Amino acid sequence: MDKGLRIILRKSKIGHPERQARVLAGLGLRRINGFVIRADTPTIRGMIRKVVHLVDVEQVDSEQRERG
Repeated sequence: MDKGLRIILRKSKIGHPERQARVLAGLGLRRINGFVIRADTPTIRGMIRKVVHLVDVEQVDSEQRERG
């Protein structure tokens, strides 16, 4: 089964460095409690690591990714 990650923005980017705001935009996160589902790749994991204090991450399988 193909694995994915559900990334949920839990805290605002306001008051954090512009660099972190760009990482959130790169992930596709715009609003608090908004979420995106991305493939579990080293690149995405690295982006999450930069903003781990602002997001929650859950693993999802391929069935949940399709329902999305």
